[in-house]
Amino acid sequence: MIFDTGPNGDLAGFVDPSEVIVAWDAGDVADAFARIEAARAAGKWLAGLASYELGYVFEPRLTPRMPAERQSPLLCFGVFDGVDMAATRGLMHRAQSEAAQATLDTPSPKWSADEYGAAFAQVADYIAAGDFYQTNLTFPMDSKYTGSPLGLYAALRHGQPVNYGGIVQLGQGPILVSRSPELFFKVDAAGVISTRPMKGTVPRGKTAGEDADLKAFLQSDEKNRAENLMIVDLLRNDISRVAKVGSVRVPELFTIESYATVHQMTSLVEADLQNGLCVEDLFQALFPCGSITGAPKLRAMEVINDLEPFPREIYCGSIGWIAPSGEMAFNVAIRTLSLFGDQSVRLNVGGGVVYDSTADSEYEEALWKARYTKIRPMG
Repeated sequence: MIFDTGPNGDLAGFVDPSEVIVAWDAGDVADAFARIEAARAAGKWLAGLASYELGYVFEPRLTPRMPAERQSPLLCFGVFDGVDMAATRGLMHRAQSEAAQATLDTPSPKWSADEYGAAFAQVADYIAAGDFYQTNLTFPMDSKYTGSPLGLYAALRHGQPVNYGGIVQLGQGPILVSRSPELFFKVDAAGVISTRPMKGTVPRGKTAGEDADLKAFLQSDEKNRAENLMIVDLLRNDISRVAKVGSVRVPELFTIESYATVHQMTSLVEADLQNGLCVEDLFQALFPCGSITGAPKLRAMEVINDLEPFPREIYCGSIGWIAPSGEMAFNVAIRTLSLFGDQSVRLNVGGGVVYDSTADSEYEEALWKARYTKIRPMG
C-alpha cells in the first residue's frame, strides 16, 4: 500500500503485513474492529479500506438491504510495524519505470442518459415530498487497462496530483488505485478531529480567462453554496456524536480548491474528540461520509439503495491508515478505480441532486468527473 499523504505529510508505504484483518459479511465486522483496536493497542500500525456498504452494518434499517453480489470486503486492514520508507522508495521507482506502459480505455457508463434521467426523476419526487434535501446519485463506468497496477497508479498520479490518493493491494478483492482529493476525517496527536467535505464542482476552463471565470462562478454560486452548507451541517451533526460538548467549529466555509480537471468547493469542520473512543466509535458516528450520501443521511441511503442497481463497494467508502497513538487519516474514496485480474476496471461517478438540479446537467457533470482517468504523457 502507498498513500500519497502519509503520517509525515509525504508519500508513505506499508508493505508485508503481519496479518490481514478482513470482514466480508456484516456478522464479521464487530470482531474485525476489535482486532484492529487490539493491534493498535499493541503498538501496531494499520492501513486499509472500508467499503461504502459497511455503513449498512451501523443502521438496522439498512442491514437487511446488504447487496449479495459484492466483489470487495466490507472492511480490510493490514497490520504493520510502521511505514517502510526504503520500500516506499523502491516501489515508487518501480512504479515510475512502469508508468509509460500503462493505458486506460475511455470509461463507458453503465447508465445511459435516459436511465439516469429516470432515477433522477424519482429523486426529484422524493425531494419535493420532503424525504430529504439532497441525495448523491451515482452510477458505475467500466474500462480496461494495460500494464501494471503500480504503473497505472504512477501514470494517474502524474496527471492528477491530489492529497488523498494511493494504491491498495491486500489480497482481498480488487486492487484499488485512488485519486481522491477529499478528506473524510483525520485525528491529530492532540485529539482534534477534522473533516473537509467537498461539494460543488465545475470543470477547468480551456483558457486562463475561462478558467478564472469558472472558478469565480463556483465561489459565488448560490446552488453550490447551498449544497455545500447542507453537507457541512450534516457533518457537524455527525461529529458532535463523538466530540466534546461545544467544541464543534467551522474554521473554513466555501473554500475553492483547484485540481487538474476540476475546481472544487470545500469547507472545514473540526472538533475535540471525547476521551476513550475507539476506531469503531468513529466509524459508527461518521461512516459513510455525508458528502456522498445526502441529507438526512439515513433516508438518502435508503433511496440510493432503491435506485442504484449496482453496489458502490469501495466507491464512496474510505481508504486510510491508523497509528498506534490514535492518529489516523481516511479519504472519501471518490475517483477510485477497482482493478480486476482480467484487466477490467470499475469506477463510479455522480453528484449531489437538490431541488433545482436538472437531469441533463447532472449527468453531464458526472461524465466529466471521469476526466481524471485520462493518462497524460510523462515528462
